[in-house]
Amino acid sequence: MDAVPRDEIVVRPGGSDDVAAVLALLDGATRWLVERGRTGQWGSAPHSGNPRRIDQVRRWAAEGGLYLAELAGRPVGAIVVGAAVPHVPAATEPELYVNLLVSDRAHAGRRIGARLLEYAEELARAQGLALLRVDCYAGDDGALVRYYESQGFTATEPFTVPLVDRSWPGQLLERRLSRRTGEDGPAGT
Repeated sequence: MDAVPRDEIVVRPGGSDDVAAVLALLDGATRWLVERGRTGQWGSAPHSGNPRRIDQVRRWAAEGGLYLAELAGRPVGAIVVGAAVPHVPAATEPELYVNLLVSDRAHAGRRIGARLLEYAEELARAQGLALLRVDCYAGDDGALVRYYESQGFTATEPFTVPLVDRSWPGQLLERRLSRRTGEDGPAGT
């Protein structure tokens, strides 16, 4: 069997053993945002100390929509796909929804997020779906919205989530997928 090159990003299904790794990725991303004064997206507290977030990650792991990107066998990104969240308008056709995308900022520039979004597209196509949607934080300078647009998504509907202490500005985005024939399923499995 051929060894995977150390610099190749490999995507694999996640499970309950990966909950701590996903929480660590979220904590790292939050630290990176806080260092830049960008606390509007996820706040400033570690996700690993938030019982609600821990339960959410456990649920994602149990439901089968969690996938991890690894570099040299180490988790460097995660994506969760499944049904849309309740705070966005429902799709008018079957879809695959990106519930979470996070990558290790220590590996910025390696296209980890892009590879995970490509994988989500492969999963959607394997299910015969032509729509991939995601929502993201739309506050501050809109950098996250621009990131998703650079990945082939189109902004569709803005929305606001009322929180206890503020309102969270969000943006719904979608990517239309061409239907390809002859595909055997997701690559990297």
